[in-house]
Amino acid sequence: MVCCESLTMQPTSRRALLLGGASFAAWAYLPKFARAADDRDPRFIVIILRGALDGLATVAPVGDPDYAGLHGAIALRPDGPNAAVMLDTFFGLHPAMPEFARMYRAKQAAVVHAVATSYRDRSHFDGQDVLESGFPGPGRVQSGWLNRALEALPKGERVVSALAVGPTAPLVLRGAAPTVGWAPTALPQAADDTAMRLFELYQHRDPALASALTQGLQLEKQARGEDMKPKPGAGGAAAMRLVARGAAKLMAADDGPRIGALAFDGWDTHANEGGPVGRLAQLLGGLDGALAEFESGLGARWRDTVIVVATEFGRTARINGTSGTDHGTGTIALLAGGAVNGGRMLTDWPGLKPANLYQARDLAPTTDLRAVIKGVLHDQFGIGERVLADAVFPDSAPVKPMKGLVV
Repeated sequence: MVCCESLTMQPTSRRALLLGGASFAAWAYLPKFARAADDRDPRFIVIILRGALDGLATVAPVGDPDYAGLHGAIALRPDGPNAAVMLDTFFGLHPAMPEFARMYRAKQAAVVHAVATSYRDRSHFDGQDVLESGFPGPGRVQSGWLNRALEALPKGERVVSALAVGPTAPLVLRGAAPTVGWAPTALPQAADDTAMRLFELYQHRDPALASALTQGLQLEKQARGEDMKPKPGAGGAAAMRLVARGAAKLMAADDGPRIGALAFDGWDTHANEGGPVGRLAQLLGGLDGALAEFESGLGARWRDTVIVVATEFGRTARINGTSGTDHGTGTIALLAGGAVNGGRMLTDWPGLKPANLYQARDLAPTTDLRAVIKGVLHDQFGIGERVLADAVFPDSAPVKPMKGLVV
């Protein structure tokens, strides 16, 4: 279902609970999109992987002489059964991601390696707070950098609404700018006669809620369909695809949201991570399928789309005693979309020799994730460098936008 959320703190009322808890949409209240003069119709989607992705297992530095010894039994290999998909002579992509590999070959995907936020401890809670708030440290604000970017869009050039996917809006999209929310599994689907009774109940008592209900039901029908019904026994990977499929339908509409954010949980692979097959492979397969669903569902608008996949921090370079990896630092960010200047590995590779590891255990970060996101926001929506440094990512002036990420 769907709801319109302005996530500033307000007194809770019965009406607010109905609007929020029932996840209805005040879609008509949202600003519509004015297409840019050059006929670009840009989309920007943020996918957050909660739990800390093992970047060394996803895009493996198989050419680094220290990699195989550190990652042990879960290390990817450049040949043999379930070999990595070589992106160049040094880096290999996990074999569970053939769609991303195809996009990479088509120059519609790129990898930023040895990347991290400014956070250097290993708490999931604090790491996710820094990733989504955009501040250099945890606990600073209750708004997110993507919401502040929405507020900072150049006036008169284009107006967008934003889509928050999930039962609650992720922190990255909370703030003063209004967002539309869609939670595909929040509530059972109401029968048409039930929905009509609700509409009749509130039509005279609360016209605003009745209007929100009408718009929400329309939007829900747009997002759902026979292809949105999970198959018996479908697991987390299938769920990722279904979520992306529904979100893509909404974002493909001419009057739909142009900015979106969603989060996938379960990436905390302390034990039984698996190598080319296993638990991580299943998760990566779901992510890969989700990217393909966005490509298919956005249709012609895929050409104007940039997707950024990010996680709160990486994992240890060395495998642990339970065939997993523990909380680390450096990891990867993935870019996908028709507007991505792709087919490239972007990294200042630090190496995996013991002396080069961060605190003798982690991939050392050499790229600030904020530089990546700033570069996309600047090129995709024209947000100025000063606004990015002062408002979107406060206290980040030394972190310059990465250039050339968008075609």
